[in-house]
Amino acid sequence: MELRSAALLVIDVQQGFVNRHSRGVLPAIARLVEGWQAAGAPVVLTRFHNTPGSPYEMITGWTRLRSSEEQSLAAELAPFADAATAVIDKDQASVFTSEGTQLIRDAGWTDLVLCGIDTDACVYDSARDAYHQGLRPWIVTDACASTGGPQYHDAALLMAARNISADHLVTSEVVLSQIHGNTGEYA
Repeated sequence: MELRSAALLVIDVQQGFVNRHSRGVLPAIARLVEGWQAAGAPVVLTRFHNTPGSPYEMITGWTRLRSSEEQSLAAELAPFADAATAVIDKDQASVFTSEGTQLIRDAGWTDLVLCGIDTDACVYDSARDAYHQGLRPWIVTDACASTGGPQYHDAALLMAARNISADHLVTSEVVLSQIHGNTGEYA
């Protein structure tokens, strides 16, 4: 991956998704964002909004992420929002809304480095959609978590290894070493 054609996508790190299973990844996510912004590289933050009548409500009965408190960025990320390349509000799992797709296309990013919450939903769906758009998704395994617990996180990484490529599962240490080393490419 060439850093000049890459963006860090921070998926749905919101108050309503922070719980005992996901809280532990917040420091790793904050370090990634800080490193990317310090390098002058693009950072996109997303926020999920569960709108009334959504499939989440109508099919599964899930009605969370409706209040502004739940939808707000986690406190650890709030300081980075003003310097972000974009903040995308979405009512679907994937970042590939019309706004997200247009932003990625217009910027010419070919590699998307993904972190956030939930590994098994919004992060995985965004990575899968990137893959199907001919882009290279890189999932930062230690900067993702699932609110349902580690078994869902692990299941999503297993699916990503099979359906996207195990080579595209990286750690925050690897990502940050690429930024700080300014080597320009992932192996």
